Amino acid sequence: MFVQVIQGQVRHAEPVYVELDAWMKEIGPGTQGWLGSTAGVTTDKRFIGLARWESPEAAARHGARPEQDHWWRAFTELFVDLPTIRETSDVVTDLRREPRGARFVQVMQGRSTDPGRAYELAGAHSDEWRAFRPEILGTVACMHGDDAYTVAVYFTDEQAAREGERRTPPPDLAAEMDEVNSLAVGVPEFFDLREPWIHSPGQ
Repeated sequence: MFVQVIQGQVRHAEPVYVELDAWMKEIGPGTQGWLGSTAGVTTDKRFIGLARWESPEAAARHGARPEQDHWWRAFTELFVDLPTIRETSDVVTDLRREPRGARFVQVMQGRSTDPGRAYELAGAHSDEWRAFRPEILGTVACMHGDDAYTVAVYFTDEQAAREGERRTPPPDLAAEMDEVNSLAVGVPEFFDLREPWIHSPGQ
């Protein structure tokens, strides 16, 4: 899998969603190799989006399409400055089903002192985590090659997510969380997407 992480400050949220809907209606149906996208705007007008592809080549072919170039030029006009794009094939997903039903998505960005160990921990005790946090529909975790990461977590809704955060995990999961936190460099940045735009082919 190949993921593009697009982000930047926008002037207003509503036109962003209008352009995303236009992409889905006019460009998405003819896009080969696209697996799905998640995007949204925070209350302080920070945009972040994750586009999933079968391969870097599929993303590159799509980027070269004239209709995509035309759409992208219009889309970037909605930003205060040009958005940044980070691309990676170092991706771990836990999507038990396409999380289109998620009504709240939280994206975290930060750095880790040991990305390999963080990945190992992320894949451990998956069944126990699913039982403990049933409101989590899935995750997409991306490493960017400079010890930086982007992780999107899909929730049934924000209230369930906040209630889950307050629950005390069992000892084995608590120890796992403590180790993950010990690997963090500084404080991660959070993007709370209360109106997530989630689409995939054939939707």
